[in-house]
Amino acid sequence: MQQALDYQFADPALLAQALTHRSAEGANNERLEFLGDSVLNFVIAAEVFRLRDGAQEGELSRLRATLVNKSSLAKLARELGLGGHIRLGSGELKSGGRRRDSILADALEAIFGAVYLDAGFARCRELILALYAGRLADLPSVGELKDPKTRLQEYLQSLRLPLPEYRVLDVTGRAHDQTFRVVCAIDELNAASEGAAGSRRQAEQQAAEALLETLEQERGRG
Repeated sequence: MQQALDYQFADPALLAQALTHRSAEGANNERLEFLGDSVLNFVIAAEVFRLRDGAQEGELSRLRATLVNKSSLAKLARELGLGGHIRLGSGELKSGGRRRDSILADALEAIFGAVYLDAGFARCRELILALYAGRLADLPSVGELKDPKTRLQEYLQSLRLPLPEYRVLDVTGRAHDQTFRVVCAIDELNAASEGAAGSRRQAEQQAAEALLETLEQERGRG
């Protein structure tokens, strides 16, 4: 893990704690996650502020949100191979906890908190910016910052097409770790796409994005 991060801990116990989920025995990573989340948000906020000179507060907030969210953090954690290093209790192991976005994202934030405690803010900032270098170099445009539901609605309105309907197909999982499966449908066009996520809102956004992509492809072929 240290090799993937390109960082050597002076106190390896901090890394061990950052990689320990609350379902496992020993000191878990929840406190480190809290700290790392705060450091990460500040570092990314400061960087998008620097990179987008003149951008308004709303645009800056949306830019930060695209970089610092559960899905983005989990993707970065997978790129680092983080899942294989997380210590989980037997229940989480059996249920595939190493692949779960929330567990991966929390562990990565905990690592940031551990690096902050181990070497200070400057070194932690350096690590975060190195990991986010590609994403920061390819920040989305103002139009791309609009969420998928908004973009789908504007697309349909521009073509004078009916607006979509969102329906929850099912909800699975335990109360604290549910998965919502949602369909975004335009019955008049016989078009529909599904999304699944840890909240209804996120599932709706996924479904909207999938449907927008389908409609744009079909229009391009037409």
